[in-house]
Amino acid sequence: MPAPIRPTRPLHLSVALDRPAGEGAGPYLRAARLAERGRLDFVTLGDSLGPPRRGASRLDALAVLARIAPATERIGLVPTVTTTHTEPFHVSSAVSTLDWVSRGRAGWTVDVSADEATARHFGRRAAAPAAELWREAGEVADVVTRLWDSREDGAELRDTATGCLADRDKLHRVDFEGTGFSVRGPSLVPRPPQGHPVTVVDATHPLPRAVAAAHADLAFLRVPRRGDGTRVLRAARDDLRRRARDAGRGEGLPLVVASLPVALHAVADAVALADLAGAWYADGLVDGLHLRPRDPDRDLALLVDGTVPVLQHRGLLRSFYPGGTLREHLCLSRPANRYARARTDGAA
Repeated sequence: MPAPIRPTRPLHLSVALDRPAGEGAGPYLRAARLAERGRLDFVTLGDSLGPPRRGASRLDALAVLARIAPATERIGLVPTVTTTHTEPFHVSSAVSTLDWVSRGRAGWTVDVSADEATARHFGRRAAAPAAELWREAGEVADVVTRLWDSREDGAELRDTATGCLADRDKLHRVDFEGTGFSVRGPSLVPRPPQGHPVTVVDATHPLPRAVAAAHADLAFLRVPRRGDGTRVLRAARDDLRRRARDAGRGEGLPLVVASLPVALHAVADAVALADLAGAWYADGLVDGLHLRPRDPDRDLALLVDGTVPVLQHRGLLRSFYPGGTLREHLCLSRPANRYARARTDGAA
């Protein structure tokens, strides 16, 4: 067994909760609690806006994780949110609410819908090219953070004597004009506990990679099932880093997390997964792994009881949560409020 490594940065580990729907929120809650026992950083839950296939059902990812939030304590909760047919104001409010319900453990994975059937289902607009949709998604990711900042920390007064509910000096209009939408603001929801819930983008392909480079706190890069996965992953990582530098992002942003499918039938597979994580970590290739189990119940149990202890023994994975928010898990600072800073600078 390789000697323990003393990390200069933590290895981030997360898992997808996706499974066939039809059993309510119970299986998702049990899986999230198991992931929390393994001290994983966060869980994800996919979603889409299109009508389900005949005879199938699908639960709303945001609603499921809102149900899980009060029944868990530390695990981060990251649902997929499709921006194409959803108003940015509603996206901001929904994710902010999840952050409040979870006491600062929320994130969201940005996605788009180019499907014609989904467009007909909503009836608001025709299906558009992917390039146009991802350009719009970038604008949504931008304006959502502006809406989170539009109510400063402490803006809520709730002064029953005077009837004043908010400090008007701490409320700010966004006045954002996007390609296909406009947002005035301010938000109706208080600023989230994290300031900005964590923004995630699957940056495997070039179009969303541009959005991730400019706006994401964390980017997934899917590892191909066949071929030289390490080579493909490295090329995508280097391109993402270059784009982020060009966009003026800070060093190490966004975090790069390899997303790969797993099928563990034995403890040996769990150890092999730990070996792979350790090799990619030692090489500086990724900041963490996002695992997509083939069998959610079997694979997650082997991950928590097999892979996690090996990584902890090698000094790659923590054995406790040092903080309470998802940003703290990921070693990301709480963003300063852009409008508060501008107001302070203006007063000075």
